[in-house]
Formats: sequence, structure tokens, C-alpha cells
Amino acid sequence: MRHTVPIASQFYVTAPQPCPYLEDRFERKLFTSLQGMDAGVLNNSLSKQGFRRSQNVLYRPACASCSACLSARIDVAKFAPSRSQKRVLRRNAPLRRLRIAPWATEQQYDLFRSYLDARHAQGGMAEMDIFEFASMIEETPVTSRVMEYTRSVGELTAVCLTDIFDDGLSLVYSFFDTSRPQDSIGTYMILDHIEMARETGLPYVYLGYWVPGSPKMDYKARFKGVEIFRDGQWRQLDSEDDFSRDKNLCEFKSISQQVAQIAMPEVRHSHET
Repeated sequence: MRHTVPIASQFYVTAPQPCPYLEDRFERKLFTSLQGMDAGVLNNSLSKQGFRRSQNVLYRPACASCSACLSARIDVAKFAPSRSQKRVLRRNAPLRRLRIAPWATEQQYDLFRSYLDARHAQGGMAEMDIFEFASMIEETPVTSRVMEYTRSVGELTAVCLTDIFDDGLSLVYSFFDTSRPQDSIGTYMILDHIEMARETGLPYVYLGYWVPGSPKMDYKARFKGVEIFRDGQWRQLDSEDDFSRDKNLCEFKSISQQVAQIAMPEVRHSHET
């Protein structure tokens, strides 16, 4: 006998920490464990509701007085490259993509370290050693791949850890050679994932969080077809949108209210009688 039951996950909240995107703000995250045979189903479902994966954890911002962090994705059918993005594609045409299983290498770690030193020397990952790096790449309970981008001489230029959803590709974490800023390699990897999604019939490319007003996040809004998850639904990003209220919430939902509004997926299990 087979019956359908909802996945019963426990949700937790982190202690407040300084926000990495907005000054004088504190972030707080709602999270749940991602494990077991239903991990892929849970990842697919909660990612459509603004959650992101980090190793075996799914999390979503749950800040006490701010909701500026908005999950972003690109509708592949609505995307068309801008003139500057076409130039990025031409500049990076010599790159070759190798799609491999999520397995960390010393070459990847060396590139990762140089990327952090150049871009995020004061960030939360700055002290990550090679064993922690390996955990970030390899500890995945869902379908994931590592995209390695190399030049013709075999020089590793960029890496992206990518999750494969039932409706798209998710760029979990990427890093690249920062010595060639004119190449815009970060933008190129997004463009390449859009093409991969198009080739495989997947409708979306998930970009993580976008924060209006944060210079670190501006590039995500430059892609045509970008959608944001706001007020419980996905909607097209509009240049006329007013996000001032998101940064200065006078009223906010409690953690219990937020959890109650999460739609948990149902799975079918066999039961012997």
C-alpha cells in the first residue's frame, strides 16, 4: 500500500549577526536540515520559496526588521543578452566548460583562496581551510555538479558549484580568476548557465539573493527576465519597484508565522499491511 505524507522538517533560527550587505543591520536566518531520501524533493520545493542550500542545510533570511534580501532567478524564455553581455560572451569564447561530479581539488582550492583574498578578505569564508572547502563542495545530499572553466592551456579560470532542480539550475557558489576584471567572468558563468538551462529544457536559473541598494548585488538586476520572490510569490523585477519598505519594516511576521506559511512537499511512501 502506498500513501502520501508531507515531509515533516524541523526549522530553527540563527542568532543575529552583522549583515554583510547593509550597514548597521543584523541578519538572522531560518534553516532546516537537508538529509535522507527525500532531500531532493525538499530542496526543489523550498528553493521555489526563497530558500538556498549550503551543504546539508536549507536557509532563508528571517531578519527581525528587514526583508531586503530577495531570492532571484532568471526566466530563461524571457532572457536576451544585452550588448555588454554579448561582449562578455565574445571575450570568454576561449573558455571551455568541464562538468564533473562534486569533488574538490587542490587546484580549485588555490583559485578559491586567491579569489577570497582579492574580493572577500574580510568575509565569513576568509579563514576557510582546504578541508572546509572540500566539505562545501562535496557535502551535497542532492544532485549537484561542479562546472570547471579552463583556457586552452588547461589553466583553471573559474569554478561553479551548481545544483540541478526539477525546474532549473542553481548557482550555489562560484569563484574565478580576479586578475582579468575586464573579462567579467562572473557574468559569463551566469550566461553559460542560462545556455545550459535552455539546452536541457529547464525554465529557470537561480542566482541566490539580490539586495536592492547593495553594490555587491547590482549585477543580478542587469539580466533580462529576472524574477524576485517577494511577498510569497515570484514576480518580474521592475525598475519602478519601490523597495524602501523592505528595509524599514515596522511590522514583521514571527518565526512561527513564517514557518506556518511554508508549503511542505508531499512524498509517496510504501507501507506493508
